[in-house]
Amino acid sequence: DKHLMTLFPRMYSTDPNHIEQYKYWGGISGRKMTIKTRGGDKQVELPSFTENMRYFFRYQVGYMYLRYFMWNFVGRQNDQQGNGNVMDGNWISGIPFIDNVRLGDQAAMPSVLHDNRAHNTYYFLPLIAGLLGLFWHYKRDRKGFWLVALLFLMTGFAIIIYLNQYPNQPRERDYAYAGSFYAFAIWIGIAVAAIYDFLKEKTGSRLITAIIPAIALFIAAPVLLILKNYDDHDRSGRYSARDIASNYLNSCDTNAILLTYGDNDSFPLWYAQDVEGIRTDIRVANLSYLQSGFYIEIMSKKAFKSDPLPFTLPVNKYIEGKRTQLPVEDIVKEPYDIKKILEFTGSDDKKAMVDLSGDGDYYNFIPAMKLVVSVDSSEVLANGAVKPYFADRIESPLIWTLTTDMVMKNDLLIMDVIAGNEWKRPLYYAVTVPSSSYIGLEKHFLLEGMAYRVSPITIDKPANGDVGMIDTETMYDNMMNRYKWGNASDPSVYLDENNRRIYNVFRRQFGRLAKDLAAKGDKEKALAAAEKGLSIVPPDKMPYDYHSLDLAESLLLIGENEKATELFNAIVDNAISELSFISTLTQKRRFGLEYHSGISMQALYEVYTLLIQTDLKDIANNAADELNKYYGVRPGK
Repeated sequence: DKHLMTLFPRMYSTDPNHIEQYKYWGGISGRKMTIKTRGGDKQVELPSFTENMRYFFRYQVGYMYLRYFMWNFVGRQNDQQGNGNVMDGNWISGIPFIDNVRLGDQAAMPSVLHDNRAHNTYYFLPLIAGLLGLFWHYKRDRKGFWLVALLFLMTGFAIIIYLNQYPNQPRERDYAYAGSFYAFAIWIGIAVAAIYDFLKEKTGSRLITAIIPAIALFIAAPVLLILKNYDDHDRSGRYSARDIASNYLNSCDTNAILLTYGDNDSFPLWYAQDVEGIRTDIRVANLSYLQSGFYIEIMSKKAFKSDPLPFTLPVNKYIEGKRTQLPVEDIVKEPYDIKKILEFTGSDDKKAMVDLSGDGDYYNFIPAMKLVVSVDSSEVLANGAVKPYFADRIESPLIWTLTTDMVMKNDLLIMDVIAGNEWKRPLYYAVTVPSSSYIGLEKHFLLEGMAYRVSPITIDKPANGDVGMIDTETMYDNMMNRYKWGNASDPSVYLDENNRRIYNVFRRQFGRLAKDLAAKGDKEKALAAAEKGLSIVPPDKMPYDYHSLDLAESLLLIGENEKATELFNAIVDNAISELSFISTLTQKRRFGLEYHSGISMQALYEVYTLLIQTDLKDIANNAADELNKYYGVRPGK
């Protein structure tokens, strides 16, 4: 439709989160239009050319390029991934009256952010040197200038146009523009010649007043960058990627299938297996890649000591363009055998397909919401698929209820694996796999460390926010005896944002384990698990926060009030420091701080509800008083 066209369009996502961000960065008021779709007339909000340009300059140029440029030549606030808020990942100079105007009073920032080793300030000096070299180069060597300028523009500005990045990128993208930064660094080097020329012209001397200051600049700029950056770029002694990868692998039983999702919980595991030979009996399968025919073919072949994935359908049923997405049409209305469902889904006969649009666009589909998976009780006990202490929980057969109305290709693969496996090989989900990929299997998850085992048993209903049921015996052995921590407790080893995020997951896992042990009356093991969870990363490197609440609660449950008091106070203090800073900001500057404020307020609320009926009610009242400043009412009133 020509009415939907605009010059230089920059917005294209249907994701509701992206749409909200487009509206913010583009300042969209939009023009409402009615368009014809297959489902009938639909009213849409069409961004104007001006709004597309505003998004381009504010977000794609300003935030996703110039911010990274300034990181390299002016300074960086911290290594927290930014989303446009004033607390995370901004450029910063180290000159208070400039930084405070843009980002709020930096001295009032929570210490965990202000004292971050990646807080590197250059006071504009490399930028000034580069601009000086740029102008001198233009004046003295026009052809050479345009050569460097072309490199600078084509590896910077041109890439911005080409990538057309949507908002809320999953990670910082500064590496995409490294060539542009290299080009600017050439001008920093040329600034030495510019200063030499200037001083020589003014003084008439070549040696003392010209060469020496020029050499001093040549030395000073890189020395400043080294001094500021070395401590947060030095990775010596840090083995967290390898050790955490081995922890994922060592969470699994022999000859297991481990489903992962993201880069950080897949690539290190492949390294650990390929290079260090750790647990090569396990087949690691990335759910994101299981959308691709080539990867499915790889999974159908043996690798190291691990057997192929046990599909029932031929690999050619999963080629590109086939069974990419399958609607779930509950035609059967009752539980139906999973193998027969897969046989039906694997058919290429149009009688086994559905025409969703009425335009002859046929799709394979899933004809039942409830799948019957056969379970031989004696066999699953004999091969270890179910531990003897869970024997009374076995579901035979297992009724798997799908929780989606659209099965994607990777979901179909999991159905196929479960059907073909017949509980012979252990099947695990890494704890970092998003819940959207569980498709109902979470009702049969057993937590054994850094992975959930899919087990044909009935589990207890997990607490709010938790997933699965803990196999306390297995998880305790894994986390206390089999895991390594990559020197995270070493004061000299720096943990960047990715490391801190995964260690927070470990803290929560130790907290869940300790609470479960406490509930079962095993105080000795509960205390050991809690203390281990607190010791893997010291609080000066990673302060105790919302993610440490389970650890604090476990200490309370086993009567370790003194240790619990110290931990709860640290959690409250950390939440208050974040909320205090946010409260100093104007409403406009609070954009993107929902996570910071929300998780801090949630921490205070949970401390209050946990402690108000205990001997630690003073801490609860302190948390409530702080909440009162933001909610305007005491919790529970």
